[in-house]
Amino acid sequence: MTFETDGRRRAGAFIDGDSRIVDMGAAFRQLHGEAALELDDILALVEAGDSGLDKAIETVKSAPDAAIFDYAAVTLKAPIQPPPQMRDCSCFELHLRQCYAAAREMRAKAKGVEVLADTGPSDAEQRILDLFAKQPIYYKANRFSVIGSGETVMWPAYSRMMDFELEYGVYIKKAAKDVPVEKARDYIFGYTIYNDFSARDAQAVEMIGQLGPAKGKDFDTGNAMGPCIVTADEMPNPYDLTMIARVNGDEWGRGNSSTMRWKFEDLIAYISRSETLYPGEFLGSGTIGNGCGLEAQRFLKPGDEVELEVEGIGVLKNRIVKDA
Repeated sequence: MTFETDGRRRAGAFIDGDSRIVDMGAAFRQLHGEAALELDDILALVEAGDSGLDKAIETVKSAPDAAIFDYAAVTLKAPIQPPPQMRDCSCFELHLRQCYAAAREMRAKAKGVEVLADTGPSDAEQRILDLFAKQPIYYKANRFSVIGSGETVMWPAYSRMMDFELEYGVYIKKAAKDVPVEKARDYIFGYTIYNDFSARDAQAVEMIGQLGPAKGKDFDTGNAMGPCIVTADEMPNPYDLTMIARVNGDEWGRGNSSTMRWKFEDLIAYISRSETLYPGEFLGSGTIGNGCGLEAQRFLKPGDEVELEVEGIGVLKNRIVKDA
């Protein structure tokens, strides 16, 4: 994980039930009297490969007290801020279907039409669902809007309808090109939680243009990630994780990662066709079914605190604030 203290960003690791943090770079210098640059920055650690991770593990095990901080005394940042590249994928069919159904009902209500029964996907929606069944779908997100757990999300001035999205994702471990599915897990460095905050009113308009989301997703502080990276060796089964969304302590939705139609190995194999993915790049899972307000036609208010919890990773917490 990445944390900040005394105005400086440091690469750290949680210990003691996540109550304390080892400053890995400082610990190595105190232990060996020399610097290890790959332990000063999480992206550098990823780029260093297995040897860097081995060095980090040994350093954390032997860390002197002078290189350890209380969690409450530091500020978390996103694990890699900014990542070299971000892609957010669509892996959960239930989310798509429920969002479409909610949007149809909302449009009908706006026209004063009484909704007696869902009419099912429109022709355009069905075409997307058919494509989703055939191949992964993704868009490139704004890597410069990434923030960490505990940081504030600023409500974009042009939106009146803000939403969260319960996701998790992977960081790429090493350069990947034309990777077969059966070898793709070897290219995963680790996992984190991702909240793709969304201006739903802006998104609804711009998606008519069929070029993917733009201002519905792209605004400063809109991509929250963290609180840490759980390395792949510590996550034996990423496809059986309970995922929960809470707003102001109230549960708004939950699901399980077992419902992914496309797994991260599928995404890596598909995206790496004739294209190189580099260490530290991030691939999001897309929103799990029941993982956003739109599906239940509930939306955020200024001042709301959103908590996303993913089993085995932790809790990503952010408050959304609107300028007066």
